[in-house]
Amino acid sequence: MPNVLLHNVNVLGSVATSSLTAWRGCLVVRSVAQPEKPLVLYDMEACPYCRRVREALTALNLDVDIRPCPKGGRRFRPEAEALGGKQQYPLLVDNNTGKVLYESTAIVEYLFREYAGRPVPRFYSTRAHQGALGSIASATSGLRGLRAEAARAPEQPLRLWSFEGSPFSRLVREKLCELEIPYTLHNLGKEHWTEIGPAKQRIKPGPYRPIPGGKRDAFFQQHQRVQVPYLEDPNTNASLFESSRILDYLERTYAG
Repeated sequence: MPNVLLHNVNVLGSVATSSLTAWRGCLVVRSVAQPEKPLVLYDMEACPYCRRVREALTALNLDVDIRPCPKGGRRFRPEAEALGGKQQYPLLVDNNTGKVLYESTAIVEYLFREYAGRPVPRFYSTRAHQGALGSIASATSGLRGLRAEAARAPEQPLRLWSFEGSPFSRLVREKLCELEIPYTLHNLGKEHWTEIGPAKQRIKPGPYRPIPGGKRDAFFQQHQRVQVPYLEDPNTNASLFESSRILDYLERTYAG
């Protein structure tokens, strides 16, 4: 299958994943202040329980340092086990409070309580059907982001601007996980209903203007657009929009 066609098929699968998870992790519930020390998440992109944590991080507009732990990975799994005592994911480490937490429900409750001062919103609370739907959602994405691939380790972590529900961003996060490449995830969730829709065709017609003073506004001031995924690699000084270009770059630069 040609690369362009395969990429489009993968995008459709990623759209299905977002649909099955009710497009959680798109809109910001409450934009909170970034903690003094970065949160660290030991994460497996294809894991539905890890996805729930990333959804909550987008809802709070919180950035996080991702340490990918795919099956068969050797780069961060030993480190995670040393910190928490077992190889189980997600694992959140908050060096601001000294908390080390397993279990997605406990982590989501902690994030909303500690950083938003409120209970978990109903839309993000645990439901009995979420486990099954989450597993189906991962399957529709071909279980990408589940198993490790041979890759060269970067000297410095990369930086990715994304939000959890973005189908295009998911493709990049899957590849970063498979290659075990650490990165800072800058959540850039939609801050108002008028921002719903793809970057080039939002619901509100006319020129796009983000809410002044927000994270999207800061990104807009720098790039004159708000579009994800956007990747920066301090190891090569590369900066790229468009998921297909980013995936090609990661393969050429780090795979093998």
